[in-house]
Amino acid sequence: MGLESKLGNMGVVTARLEDIVNWGRTNAMWPLGFGLACCAIEMMSAQASHYDLSRFGMELMRASPRQADLMIVAGRVSRKMAPVLRRLYDQMPDPKWVLSMGDCASCGGVFNNYAIVQGVDEIVPVDVYVAGCPPRPEALIDGIVKLHEKVRRSHPLKGDREPIRG
Repeated sequence: MGLESKLGNMGVVTARLEDIVNWGRTNAMWPLGFGLACCAIEMMSAQASHYDLSRFGMELMRASPRQADLMIVAGRVSRKMAPVLRRLYDQMPDPKWVLSMGDCASCGGVFNNYAIVQGVDEIVPVDVYVAGCPPRPEALIDGIVKLHEKVRRSHPLKGDREPIRG
């Protein structure tokens, strides 16, 4: 009572190329960790054995932007760090996604002054926002799951940059 009974003797499984490409993108998403403050500790703990991001195909945080397709911005971004963040984003291959982790990265948090960027979306386009100060690893994992859902719904050749607020 499986797939064989539905297909008969054909032995052929069909799928849309778009669905296969999106499945591959979600199951092999490689993050570039951009930890700037206390949110980075929570991001590191999500990578550890208790939460284990490797079940999503994220075995380790990439050190090079040329090997990553997901940038996780964790913590407050200063005006001095903003050009570096943009340069790393530009060096990432397409398609690329950005996850803003924490209140400081999303809207500046409690740091309402001239030295802190009031939201990383001023520098790079953000796909998913994860709220919290600092957000728990479960919230980060929920944001990654929402990003996976967005990637599965997207069209590989069309740009889909509508952010998800988590």
